[in-house]
Amino acid sequence: MTLKLHNVTKQFGGFTAVNQLSIEIPEKQIFGFLGANGAGKTTTFRMILGLIEETEGTITWQGGDIGYDQSHLIGYLPEERGLYPKMKVQDQLVYLAKLRGMSKKEAIEEIEIWLEKFKVPDYKTRKVEDLSKGNQQKIQFISAVLHKPKLLILDEPFSGLDPVNVEMLKKAVVELKEAGTSIVFSSHRMEHVEELCEHLCILHHGKPVVHGSLKEIKRSFGRKNVRLKAEFDLEFIKDIDGVTKYKPFSEGCEVQVENEEVSQEIFAALSGRGFVRTFDLEEPSLNDIFIEKVGDSYE
Repeated sequence: MTLKLHNVTKQFGGFTAVNQLSIEIPEKQIFGFLGANGAGKTTTFRMILGLIEETEGTITWQGGDIGYDQSHLIGYLPEERGLYPKMKVQDQLVYLAKLRGMSKKEAIEEIEIWLEKFKVPDYKTRKVEDLSKGNQQKIQFISAVLHKPKLLILDEPFSGLDPVNVEMLKKAVVELKEAGTSIVFSSHRMEHVEELCEHLCILHHGKPVVHGSLKEIKRSFGRKNVRLKAEFDLEFIKDIDGVTKYKPFSEGCEVQVENEEVSQEIFAALSGRGFVRTFDLEEPSLNDIFIEKVGDSYE
């Protein structure tokens, strides 16, 4: 069930939107695409779905081509939402489910389960245009998963949602993964990718700048963060060899160090200076890695 992209390039005239992208997306996992607007995430999704054709390279799924004849196995939540505003929620969802090969009876049963899960069971007979943006997004999400796809592509699924609805959708995504769906989603919110994904790719100007398992990416980055709270001035730390970044805050500081050994030097240097409230050695965050890899040219 693995999805493979091999040397995939997409050009629009003289503009290269995706450039020599080779990645393997493992089955039954959540894979994250990270990147700024214009990095090539949506273009990649549209090529996977067969909505636009790659200029070069190959895309395979389950060892063969991917296209319209597999559409009953694929779910897609586009970034630009696309529901019919005048249709009632259930009519809209039944219509879309039938396009994916479901019977009306089967669709209605699934719709009831999902509306209940998203705490909007009474929306069944309401027009889409009468719902808030967040609730329209829930309905659009349901339309992407109603037919129990094997591969689910979510383009910025959490954008514009309040924190309660973000948690609700995240829980649904994890449950789908646990039930055996392979999920690919894009986001520019690092914390969502960090929380949900085992594998990821950071795209920058259409090229992958980081790609692999989250654990390995963090390990190979090498650098660590130290978070300190103390009841004395910590500014001397920024002059210790191997400290690459120093950021003070009201009760202490955060520093980035080249490796764990440097953190031990900091620890030793604190001795005898006064009361240390907190000393935490942490893995680099995805945010640190993203800024390091694309920050200089990030717009």
